Amino acid sequence: MLKRLLAIFALIGLALVALPSVGRAEEAAPAAAASPADLEARIADLEAYVNNTGRADNATSKVFAPGPGHNTWLMVCSALVLFMTLPGLALFYGGLVRQKNVLSVMAQCLGLAGAVTLLWWAVGYSLAFAPGNPFVGGLDFAAFNGVDEKPGPLPWVSHNIFAIFQLMFAIITPALVVGAIAERMKYSAVMLFSLCWMLVVYFPLAHMIWGGDGFMNGLGNADAAIKAIDFAGGTVVHMSSGWSALVLCLILGKRKGFGQENFAPHSVVLTMVGTGMLWVGWYGFNAGSAGAADGVASNAFVATTFAAAIGGLSWPAMEWITRGKPTVLGFCSGVVGGLVAITPCAGFVTATSSVIIGVLGGVVPFFACTKLKNALGYDDALDTFGIHGVGGTLGALLCGIFADPAANGALNSDTIKDYVGGTLWLEQLKAMGFTIVLSVGATAVLAYAVKAIVGLRPSIEDEETGLDLSDHGERGYHLGEA
Repeated sequence: MLKRLLAIFALIGLALVALPSVGRAEEAAPAAAASPADLEARIADLEAYVNNTGRADNATSKVFAPGPGHNTWLMVCSALVLFMTLPGLALFYGGLVRQKNVLSVMAQCLGLAGAVTLLWWAVGYSLAFAPGNPFVGGLDFAAFNGVDEKPGPLPWVSHNIFAIFQLMFAIITPALVVGAIAERMKYSAVMLFSLCWMLVVYFPLAHMIWGGDGFMNGLGNADAAIKAIDFAGGTVVHMSSGWSALVLCLILGKRKGFGQENFAPHSVVLTMVGTGMLWVGWYGFNAGSAGAADGVASNAFVATTFAAAIGGLSWPAMEWITRGKPTVLGFCSGVVGGLVAITPCAGFVTATSSVIIGVLGGVVPFFACTKLKNALGYDDALDTFGIHGVGGTLGALLCGIFADPAANGALNSDTIKDYVGGTLWLEQLKAMGFTIVLSVGATAVLAYAVKAIVGLRPSIEDEETGLDLSDHGERGYHLGEA
């Protein structure tokens, strides 16, 4: 036993003596130094990542994954944009309707979140962003074929995260239309119309504005017939939904008792909470549209803040002047009006321009909702057209006037630089006109088709009872019950 212990101690001693010599041997034979070409490729990768430019040549690049910072930013922004719809828009709209219809608008927002997601996976993303023709994408990305964790359209963001970020825009756009037809359109009709509308209006329009070969992508397509720009959805989201909402509410007709009964919001408190959520989520909407956590995103973040805050002052200021009192609903409407107006401009304008846009984003929709609506007598229940249609149209035009390369160096690119500061506003007018014609025409056709298939309106009895019970068999509140 003693001999064995001595042998073990001897071996341990020899190992301890040998370790320093091993270290010296490794020091004497260091790893081969990186070649100058290899170092240059690595530095190019780092510079491209920090500056959010194209990646280094794949043959020499040592980076095969998306950039963690930019990828994380788009994931956070995707969640923020979803937060705009659920719960932001659901609460904003839910507070504006009467108590008996609060669940109906929430159910429509929830239903669209699920149905649009399924459609987006099947063909929607492909029709919007796959290579195709100037008006619609092909089916290369159908069922998310090839849409994986590797970088896609954005050099430092996973393709699947870019697709999910854009999905959140697709979800909220038809949900905005709900505001115009609230309290008087059947759930089945809302869902059928919205899915058809996405195929005919939203997906093609997204491709035309943002697709690489898009008909109106002035920034990304040198061959675009219309050299328009839209940073985060003035035409694609707000104009399309706003003008479609106007047509749909005209075809649907007015709510029973409109102009004779009290249609006041049942809870401005819910609407105010929803407004705050929309404002917070809108940072993902606008700053996220930079596609990275870079300087353009920071400019969009600042512009969004100023436009929202000043829009939220401008609307109630007009109420104070014309009606004697600023209302909480006016503050809420002004904030959303400022956010809508800045959306197409956010990453293209300076802070000072965003202040001007914020003022106009509060004042112009105020008159659209209080004067134009009353003069023409249409029943836009929650002012979707007045805020999103008019505000989005205003923002698209102002983008052509205030776009400044100082805010976004991409405006110096060969595809658009000759228009910036000159005739860009004319290109914006062309895109606005095309968007209005497509949205209005398609909505009219689809509305009458859905009317023939499932009908648009509930029965008079169901409308009087409320859509919460007639469509969903539930009530939002059980006040006073044991």
